[in-house]
Amino acid sequence: MALVQFDGFSAVEQKVRAMVADPQWSLAPMEARAEALARRGLAAHDGSCWIFGLGARWYRRDADGDWVLSPPPADPGMRETCVRVNPAIPWWLVPQGPDFAADRGSTQGFVGPDVLPEVTERIRAILGAHRGLKQDDFPLTEGPLKDLFAPEVTSPVAMVWAVIMWCAYAPAFDGNEHLLTMFGEFLGKPLPGDDWVRWLPGVRLTTLLEPYRERLAAGAHETALRLAGLAAEVATVLSDDPRFRPRAQALTVMIEPLLRQPWLDHDQHDLARHWLHRLPPHLTSTTIHETAPKDHFQHTFYDLTEALGYLADRKIEPRLAAASLLAYDLSTVADVEVTDVFPLLDDEVRRALRQALDDSAHRLRTLWPVDGALPDALTPPGREAASTLLGAAYATGLAWSAMIGRAVPERGFPSASAVSGKLIHERDDTVPSPLRMPGRPVSEITSEWLYHS
Repeated sequence: MALVQFDGFSAVEQKVRAMVADPQWSLAPMEARAEALARRGLAAHDGSCWIFGLGARWYRRDADGDWVLSPPPADPGMRETCVRVNPAIPWWLVPQGPDFAADRGSTQGFVGPDVLPEVTERIRAILGAHRGLKQDDFPLTEGPLKDLFAPEVTSPVAMVWAVIMWCAYAPAFDGNEHLLTMFGEFLGKPLPGDDWVRWLPGVRLTTLLEPYRERLAAGAHETALRLAGLAAEVATVLSDDPRFRPRAQALTVMIEPLLRQPWLDHDQHDLARHWLHRLPPHLTSTTIHETAPKDHFQHTFYDLTEALGYLADRKIEPRLAAASLLAYDLSTVADVEVTDVFPLLDDEVRRALRQALDDSAHRLRTLWPVDGALPDALTPPGREAASTLLGAAYATGLAWSAMIGRAVPERGFPSASAVSGKLIHERDDTVPSPLRMPGRPVSEITSEWLYHS
């Protein structure tokens, strides 16, 4: 009979999830919650200290005492030998409750597993129903959407596109993806990409709102509401795919009050901020790419590390592999441009990133793609793992480039582009049901956490 190895990180995570799921959690004073969380700190044999906290994610304490978002180590030796500690923690690290209920959807790209045909066909039907509206009623004014589409295209067509791009976690699409090709007749210029993948930069909320804002400014409130309703309709359809779902749900929630109370947006100043303020606590994390670029980068890097989790069985630490791929992407960027990236990583990953950038003989360089192809050591074990890695790598690139104000490369970031080579032979492939992220069972809920460790 095989022995079951103790995993301190998994044990603590299960206990903290149960604590936060307890109805008493949100009613308890902050001091009690902070104390209960701190009692479940972990120290690894390398001296690192960890807390499972805000947003249902792990944080690592740096040498200077700061807590930094960081996935836990994968090394079984560290996970099995860690010990419980009771570190001092800041208030912001304590879960509020709704942050643990947030739906993270899927980090997969749209290369390999295509968007489900039923979702694509419903979007096609919506597009067909709105493509013939008069340009006088629905003009497309100056801006990113106007620059993308042909002169005769109206704002409803652009709105459908904008919702798709805004809701996508990582808008890297198979070049033959039907969700994209249905827009081919409307585009005024080719989409950025290579022979197989369209590497799209996504859409800001202000850009999505521009057709709606323009109609409000023109006094055409009825057509403005029709555009808002269209956006909600598209988002509702997209929510059936977990790669769109979290942001699609957030967009729907932002629009619903407006459809019930059409006067809500009478003040057109900073519409995006007003819309974002309508989100309930469990959905605010879906829009951190709009509100907190540095936090967004940290979370996408966390996703990238998790996407590399299969490397643990190959005796490669996913955290350091993620640092290596990030270094590969940043190696073509001027050093002065990436100074904001380093402080957002924990000190171990920060050191690995710096060494991989500076030392051509560093061991992490062996994980860099060669001639645009992933090394065998990083090859994902299957299609879904490769799509997850591609999406997380591309989202990480979008996050750091937006943070430093750098344009998205037309042929994609080098690491994500290398991953796409593992998927191009499976383009046009579909899956029989929506992709699901595995659920995490919560142990029996009691209020014992209030009194015991």
